[in-house]
Amino acid sequence: MPTNSKTQPTIISFVKDLPNLFSLAGLACSILAIYFSIIGVYYAVMIGMIWAVGFDWADGLVARKMKGRTGNDRTFGGQLDVLIDIVSYGVTPAILLMSYGKFEPIFLIGAFIIVATSAIRLSYFSTFGLTDAKYTGLALDNNSIILVFIFIFESFISEGIFTIILYISTMLLAILNVSEIKTPKLSGNPINVYILALYTIFITSVYGWKLL
Repeated sequence: MPTNSKTQPTIISFVKDLPNLFSLAGLACSILAIYFSIIGVYYAVMIGMIWAVGFDWADGLVARKMKGRTGNDRTFGGQLDVLIDIVSYGVTPAILLMSYGKFEPIFLIGAFIIVATSAIRLSYFSTFGLTDAKYTGLALDNNSIILVFIFIFESFISEGIFTIILYISTMLLAILNVSEIKTPKLSGNPINVYILALYTIFITSVYGWKLL
């Protein structure tokens, strides 16, 4: 039976939900990372990527602590998270890889693999969810956490060699994303959220210094 239009909430009404605001803040960070990838300011890309993860983890923590959220709030928030994840953890690293590879055609293959495995993984998770509080495959947010760390060494390695390292690293992560390995849900533990906050401050400080 269709929902009565008088009782159905408006689309924009969900924006005022605090966890969704955190999700949208993470999306804004990813858009900035995409922008800086295109213009080649890679240290700024790393800051945007790690803050996107930070907001992603924070929205879950806030949602679990809030009282009075309806089933519609939770359903909408879950769908919003999935759609933002494909941008943050699929499109953003794909554009980073293509940009660092000077948009040579061979990097289109890697970009497609990153986005495709991200879409496949998110679709699988939306269907099956967690198993015994564990993910099947490596969660996509781990990709950004790992990549921003790897990129610290970019200035110490020749551009050609680091391009290969970046390509191989993203492909290995893509394989792990759709693998059958069991990994814990790190974002579900409040302690891990606080550890990520410290890591985000560290990464921001490192790349902020490099941007000076």
